[in-house]
Amino acid sequence: MKVANELWGNIPILHITPEGHAGGPLPTVIFLHGHTSAKEHNLHYAWQWAKKGVRVILPDALLHGERDQSLDEVQISLRFWEIVLTSIEELGFLHEELHKRQLISGEPAVGGTSMGGITTLGALTAHPWIKAAAVMMGSGNYVELAKAQMRQYESRGFDLPLTDEEREGMLQALSRFDISLNRQSFGGRPVFFWHGVKDPTVPFEPTNRLFHALQQDYAAYPERLAFMKETEAAHAVSRKGMLSATAWIADRLKE
Repeated sequence: MKVANELWGNIPILHITPEGHAGGPLPTVIFLHGHTSAKEHNLHYAWQWAKKGVRVILPDALLHGERDQSLDEVQISLRFWEIVLTSIEELGFLHEELHKRQLISGEPAVGGTSMGGITTLGALTAHPWIKAAAVMMGSGNYVELAKAQMRQYESRGFDLPLTDEEREGMLQALSRFDISLNRQSFGGRPVFFWHGVKDPTVPFEPTNRLFHALQQDYAAYPERLAFMKETEAAHAVSRKGMLSATAWIADRLKE
């Protein structure tokens, strides 16, 4: 595969194309990294897709990778939802650039690991152009997750810099992207979930609940919905999970 380090607007990306590609549009995936990670840590996903003839865009999220601002992990964690919502907005820009540069055939799939998977589910509420999604240990219950995070910070002695009014405003804003409250946003689009049952970071059960609810919504086309759960896995996608997700998404892009 060919890997190019590029800057699209103010977003550093790794732009991956299949070996020997002479130029022109290709099926495309935009794949998002996890919290405190960076774009290059997902090159193994890109390798699998490139072998299947797929173009891959790996962006750095706000405050991550080349966009690092030397914040410590706590400071970055306190801006988690700002990062997620910024990434959802920036997906719109990346989508426009793919078409403007005539790089894409059809519409792209979007996916990600951990924070990237969380972002992917929120993006489905905002971007109807997303053709298919790969949610690797992500969760779409934004409001529930944000409340749990705030309780966790406060139990550790952190004084959150939010008034009650600001906290309520933040939760209201997140509710617009909370796909567990807006299941109609899936619109029957193909979605692959992977989650470890023993995940201590992004709990398994909300994803499990969402999947079972979606099975009713997808009753007419169950082949568009997949959930790979691994009973002994924690917060790390297995090789089997990565291979299954990349193969599944590549097949959806060819449909």
